[in-house]
Amino acid sequence: MNDSFFRKIESKTGVPMEEVFALANAIQYADFSDERQVRKIIRNVGKLANKNVSSHMEDELVKSIVNDGKAVNFQDIEKMLGR
Repeated sequence: MNDSFFRKIESKTGVPMEEVFALANAIQYADFSDERQVRKIIRNVGKLANKNVSSHMEDELVKSIVNDGKAVNFQDIEKMLGR
């Protein structure tokens, strides 16, 4: 991929690609049975998406991912965030 592609993404989203890559790397190597790691990722996603994730919503997401053993499904997360 070339730099102009990434610049277009940055201009449309307002999110630096370095942050996107850092998040992708964190997700790729995360231990989703570790509640602290999952909470950190949820907070980072909320921050990058410019969405406030309430404590209740964070707890629900953590429960779904850690306790229920569900795989991370971004469509389910979008539904929970009301998108």
